[in-house]
Amino acid sequence: MSGHSKWSSIKHKKGALDAKRGKLFTKLIREITVAAREGGNNIESNARLRLAVQKGKDANMPADNIERAIKKGTGELEGVSYENVSFEGYGTGGVAVIVAGLTDNRNRTTSEVRSIFAKRGGNMAGAGSVAFQFEKKGIFLVKTDDADEEELMAVAIDSGADDFTSDEDFFQITCPPQDFDKVRAGLLKRSVKIESGELSMIPNNTVRIEDVETARKILALVEELEDNDDVQDVYSNFDIPDEILEEIED
Repeated sequence: MSGHSKWSSIKHKKGALDAKRGKLFTKLIREITVAAREGGNNIESNARLRLAVQKGKDANMPADNIERAIKKGTGELEGVSYENVSFEGYGTGGVAVIVAGLTDNRNRTTSEVRSIFAKRGGNMAGAGSVAFQFEKKGIFLVKTDDADEEELMAVAIDSGADDFTSDEDFFQITCPPQDFDKVRAGLLKRSVKIESGELSMIPNNTVRIEDVETARKILALVEELEDNDDVQDVYSNFDIPDEILEEIED
């Protein structure tokens, strides 16, 4: 069982909560705007924009919101200018953490992220001190109730996937980032219901956490980081066993 598979599941469930809090649309709009600014408004030739728009559609974002975000990115409409930021650090138990964000004030975001690490028992680290422990991958989640495991695995491999894991809620399919569109198309062609699809950072090795309090602190760190308006995503290499997760959820 991949610890990352469990974390993807947690993140996906949390994504639904973020949407209720109104945070998800804000983060998606920023991503669409920056993708359009950096690569233009042609979805066919701009892979980052294509993925951002698809995530917006998956989240039921109105087409008008998507169009306005693209126009703000290309300068057709006035809007705030955001820049990509990335931070690296360690949480309780020595888990590695990468924070990816979009901000209109780098100094503010740096200060806020540093404060969250300190508050939750972690610490910021220099650029490159954590990133080497991760590899960029495409990740698709399919609900276990929506597919037969053996059939889905065969379809995933035929479509170009390089790994397949599962937990009680989701099948996780991973692929090289350059094959993301190819795998997505292959799954959809075989009528696979994709619950979510994204480019993510997969840890090369995981840190197993078997202490409840340590697990609580790690999850609290990640949750507070993700709640920050300037943070788009958080990646970590922890592996929390199911029984520990269940105890925390209870």
